Amino acid sequence: MKNQDTLLEELIDSNAILNSLSDEEIGDDHLYSGIDTPMKPDAFKLSDDEKKESIAQLFAQIMDVMGLDLNDDSLRGTPKRVAKMFIDEIYSGLNPANKPKVALFENKYQYNQMLVEKDITFYSNCVHHFVPIMGKAHVAYISSGKVIGLSKLNRIVQYFAKRPQVQERLTNQIAKELQTVLETEDVAVIIDAKHLCVSSRGIKDDTSATVTSFYGGKFNTPEKIQELYNYINN
Repeated sequence: MKNQDTLLEELIDSNAILNSLSDEEIGDDHLYSGIDTPMKPDAFKLSDDEKKESIAQLFAQIMDVMGLDLNDDSLRGTPKRVAKMFIDEIYSGLNPANKPKVALFENKYQYNQMLVEKDITFYSNCVHHFVPIMGKAHVAYISSGKVIGLSKLNRIVQYFAKRPQVQERLTNQIAKELQTVLETEDVAVIIDAKHLCVSSRGIKDDTSATVTSFYGGKFNTPEKIQELYNYINN
């Protein structure tokens, strides 16, 4: 097993390589520096209303540069609609205030096998081009003595999806949050998604999909992984 000094050296080397690459060299590659969404220290200095006002002004400038006539009835309200959508809807997961409140309950049924919530529909946006990622998330856990309301599993997926994302980061964020709130390492997350940055631009491949996974604790064995896939594909 690698010691902490070796791991630290590897992390420093990988960060140095990443920082040495230009935006063009990185391109559409799924490079990211860690599990946390990159946020400025003063990310919440402005209120939501102030952010919406600023975004509306800036988006109006973008539309103007593109040559669109903002005096037209169909476009006049677009900057405000986009700003509201950004803050209140599709990027609402950036604000910790919107994090789902989770309560655990005693596992009175003494159910000690895996619980699987499959086919959780989510919509996110690619961090590289701000175009949609659409897919299904499958999450599973084995109770450590406590259980969670099923809808909270969906809400945790949605919370982390509602921010500019890399699918690998999204998978790990959901898994780590579930491990924390469920107080167990026995968590699994599988995400199967289509990226519009692949299907609607660039290579324009509409048939491919991306699958990512996280297996923690008891799930990290071939037998449990196969059992989980049997549930999902049933």
